Amino acid sequence: MDWMIALTFISQTIRISVPYTLAAIGGTFSERGGVVNIALEGILLNGAFACVLATYYTGNPWIGVLAAMLGGMATALVHAVVSVTFKSEQIVSGLAINILAMGATRFLLKVIFGSSSNSDRIVGLPEWRLPVLGDIPVIDTILSSPLILGTVAIIGISQFLLFKSTFGLRLRSVGEHPEAAESLGVNVSAMRYAGVLVSGALAGLGGAWLAMDQHSFTDGMSSGRGYIALAAMIVGKWNPLGAAGACLMFGAAETLQMQLQGRNVPTQFIQMIPYLATMIVLAGLIGRSVPPAADGVPYEKERS
Repeated sequence: MDWMIALTFISQTIRISVPYTLAAIGGTFSERGGVVNIALEGILLNGAFACVLATYYTGNPWIGVLAAMLGGMATALVHAVVSVTFKSEQIVSGLAINILAMGATRFLLKVIFGSSSNSDRIVGLPEWRLPVLGDIPVIDTILSSPLILGTVAIIGISQFLLFKSTFGLRLRSVGEHPEAAESLGVNVSAMRYAGVLVSGALAGLGGAWLAMDQHSFTDGMSSGRGYIALAAMIVGKWNPLGAAGACLMFGAAETLQMQLQGRNVPTQFIQMIPYLATMIVLAGLIGRSVPPAADGVPYEKERS
């Protein structure tokens, strides 16, 4: 039936959108504080690897999820030290971290699992099933996965933290006008560190989703998701709700890519769909998206 096909499409879109959404919201926290976080791609990858490693050795997937968040925060900490403390070029730092993550995970994959392509299989998170709703794909998808429910909660909590809390006000102030924020007693460096570390935890959680969804780690499994998450953040105008909506759109593009496979559509066209959608959306909306005024600008504290 057509409506079942549509519901299945929506269900798959939601699942695919989870890592994009977590990384995009993480990037929002970082950039609202004034630090561009191109390293989201590497954080996703390191988070996924940390998740697989911890789950493999403990047999507990929840420990794997925690390890993913800690691995993401550790990666983000490197970016924060380079960008905030040493005031280096933030984009260069992020790209370097991405390259390092790609090489390091490939090396450790070979050392630990004896393969340069994939790890051993790990146990996934338990799924929750409600018999009454089990035949409705969308509801079943949302309710069956703890990480999907967690992502929905994170969207709402992030929106509140950024725009309704003291923490969010301070974070946004150091991203807009750090000199004025410091004159009011806000520690600019501490707030920027906090924003980057939150981005690491959330993107690391996105890496945990990738690992749990595939029940293993695959070399380069982030597959550009960190970069697309950055695009979604921009399309969403540095707003968690907007970023989540943009991620659903990109998730739908990837779902369409999967649906077209095996239907006599050129493979090259199928592979370019998510990236083509990214460029079209950015070309149409980037002019109307205004980043925080001090985003990407190192803060030099004035000395009297």
